[in-house]
Parts: sequence; C-alpha cells; structure tokens
Amino acid sequence: MTAELRHLRAFVAIAEAGNLTRAAAQLHLTQPALSRTLQQLEAHLGVHLVERSTHHLALTPAGELFLGKARAALAAVHEALDPARAASWPVRLGHSWAALGRHTTPLLRAWRDAHPAVPLELLRFDDRTAGLADGRVDAAVVRDPVTIAGVRCEHLLTEARLAAVPAGGALAERASLTLAELAAHPVALNTVSGTTTPRLWPEHARPPSSVTVANTDDWLATIAAGRAVGVTTVATSAMHPHPAVAYRPLTDAPEVAVYLAWRQPASHPAVPDLLDLVRTLATATD
Repeated sequence: MTAELRHLRAFVAIAEAGNLTRAAAQLHLTQPALSRTLQQLEAHLGVHLVERSTHHLALTPAGELFLGKARAALAAVHEALDPARAASWPVRLGHSWAALGRHTTPLLRAWRDAHPAVPLELLRFDDRTAGLADGRVDAAVVRDPVTIAGVRCEHLLTEARLAAVPAGGALAERASLTLAELAAHPVALNTVSGTTTPRLWPEHARPPSSVTVANTDDWLATIAAGRAVGVTTVATSAMHPHPAVAYRPLTDAPEVAVYLAWRQPASHPAVPDLLDLVRTLATATD
C-alpha cells in the first residue's frame, strides 16, 4: 500500500479528537472506514500508532512521534497548494513572544535587502515550539529547547530578566528590583509559552498568588491594570513597550537562554541563509 494524504488526515483527526467516533464525524466517514484507514497506515509504517480499547484511545510512543511528522507534512502540502501563495514562497520564522527583541527589526530589514524575491514572514504562535512542531514555520526562535525528531536546536544567546510592574506605582519608582520584592505581589504567569514559573523563587519565598494568562497581550494587560507584576526579559521591553507598564532590571534572577530551531532537512531552501543572518544579528554587540 502507498500512504496517501487521507491516511495522514485520518490519523491527525483521531489524535486530536481522542475518539474514533468524533474523528469519523469530522471527516464525514463511517467509523469502520476510519478504522480501516488507520490500520492501513499502521501496516504501511510497521508500527502501532494508536492503542484502542472499549473506553480509551491513546497514542503509542510511536504515534506521538509520528503526529508531529504528520502535522508538518499536511502543513507543507497546504502551503504548496495555497492559491494566495502560488506566486511566491515566503520563508517563515516563528516565535511565541518578543521574537529577537531589539534585533528583530534589523533582521527583517537586512533580509529584505539581501533577499528581495523571498519574503520573510515573522509569525507568532502561542506554543512552546512557536509553530515548528506542526510545520507552520520553517524555523523558530524559542526560549525552551525543542526536542522533536527531525528538528535541530542550538543555543543562540542569553537575555537578562526584567521585572514588569504597573507604571506609576511604588515599584516603578525603583531603579531595580529583586525577586523578593516582587514576591509580595500577585505574579502574572504565561503558562502556555512563558518562561516564568513559581520555581523561579525559593520554595519558602514564593509569591502568595498568581494570575494565569495564555499570551503576551493578556500578560501586559494584567500588569497594566495593576492586578499583578511580571518577570520577563529584555526582548519584551524592546518589542512591547507599554505606557502603563514599567520595566526594571531584576538583579537576582538568572538569565533566559534563547534557541534557534529548524527542521532537518530544511523545509525551505532559504532556511540556511535565514539561520546565518539570525546568528549574525542576534550575537552582534552595540
């Protein structure tokens, strides 16, 4: 049997629905037909992708690994067949927040000058792989190491941490702040793609409460409203200045590592040039 796109779509639908009946309804198939499609895919690959029982469906370790590949393959096909993109083939750089900070605009301008025929799209996705896991980007700037089969990840630079506090408040009057000073206030935590968790503080001195948010916009709004304080890096202050948020150096917090990640083999022929330019600009000194 030759695997086809319908096999990939069926598997992804099953994985995302967590149930054969729901996945079959989404694909407008009968459940027996969907089961046969999955069995054909498993036979072709020679591995079991899904553990099935009467009341439970879960991906096997091989299925978890294959899910990323299937999503990336479907995204690549969608990209290739998108009529709006038929006349050009942009290279896509993902990020989940703040991109490359102060280096972002120089990167976009330098790419435009060096590669006028290849658009560079800077795309934000609120997940820790910045769209790389499911093939929505060709490379990504991330602040957690990416451990996905077929993806290479290298350390790019480190960023100093900052405190983000409501402008006009007592904390904003300070030239710098410490973790202990922030711990007296609720802390805004981006649990989807952020790098700050309660573990940043010693166990005996953690903030008494937190406000959970899902993205940078909500994080900023929460701090601006005076509901919480936050911890971020210098990249955020460069990319997201806010009239109601004051950024102050955080003197006793460890730096945040920034990584560059991309698929191998590259999903776009311009990826090597993009990687070289990112490395050059991100490590440049003032």
